[in-house]
Amino acid sequence: MVTSAMVRRRSGSHRRFALPSRRDWLDCMSAVAAALAIGLSMQSVLIDESANKTEITHRTSPGSGPEAGPVSRETIVAGYVGAPFTHASDLRFVKPGTTDLTVHDVQWQGRPFKSPIYYGLRASRWWAQSPLGAMVDFTHSKAIATPDQQVRFSGTRNAAPAPAPAKIIDTFRHMEFSHGHNTLTMNALWRLWPAGLRLMPYVGAGGGINLPHTEVQFADEKDRTYEYQFAGPSGQVLVGVEIHLPSSSVFIEYKFTLARYTAPLTGRDSRHSYGPDDLWAQFMDWWHGRSPAYGTVTTTLASHQLIGGIGYRHGSPPSP
Repeated sequence: MVTSAMVRRRSGSHRRFALPSRRDWLDCMSAVAAALAIGLSMQSVLIDESANKTEITHRTSPGSGPEAGPVSRETIVAGYVGAPFTHASDLRFVKPGTTDLTVHDVQWQGRPFKSPIYYGLRASRWWAQSPLGAMVDFTHSKAIATPDQQVRFSGTRNAAPAPAPAKIIDTFRHMEFSHGHNTLTMNALWRLWPAGLRLMPYVGAGGGINLPHTEVQFADEKDRTYEYQFAGPSGQVLVGVEIHLPSSSVFIEYKFTLARYTAPLTGRDSRHSYGPDDLWAQFMDWWHGRSPAYGTVTTTLASHQLIGGIGYRHGSPPSP
């Protein structure tokens, strides 16, 4: 016999690992179209330059045909746009002595093409005579709790039992990381094919830190937390294809990121300050041992991201 409790458990589990919505798929397809448009436009702009330049990618030995040339050092500085899909997650609010509340299966929207848009900046370095490289990667994404979704609570808040299931908007005025869900990572890269080819697939993995803009406020609290913060570690894996143009590169990439958040709920509303100011205030709180006024919120954000971008490529001449 299937009980109502079993149905609730099954539906909750399904919701946590739900497939991307139609909007998520449209965002991903838009990101792919944008990447292809960047590549085609850049190729048309550089076609004359390509005809007048010769890339030193092959050498000829006496009595033999062309062979792959030596691998040169390369430095690439790039920017990209894209679309994320972030899985539902639980949020745990803790204020010692009064609150230990969990909000279950909160679903997130990315809204990659609504300001501030999804974007990223990176710098990578490929070593000579090696398929290995390294990359510093900054990603600005967003994670916004849909206000009309029904959520379930457990635990206690302000020494009282958790409230009954309710819509996000009935319990919270703000629950989002919309300026945004930012990660800064250091990554190792590996090219799967030898250098000297125009089409270059690669894989990579790395780790770093989360620098979100936390925006959280309960409906019955007068202060909201609205500031940039250091919130914990993050990691990512990626696979992509890079297309070499005469002095630039176009790339399309999939990456999966896992970010563990422990964000202090300070009640500071820093609408007129900047990221460094917020991080300095957080550091000073830690230095002086001050606890956040409204406790902390903890969650783990797992995101699939499809990106496309273009970068300037500078390489040293191949060794003779």
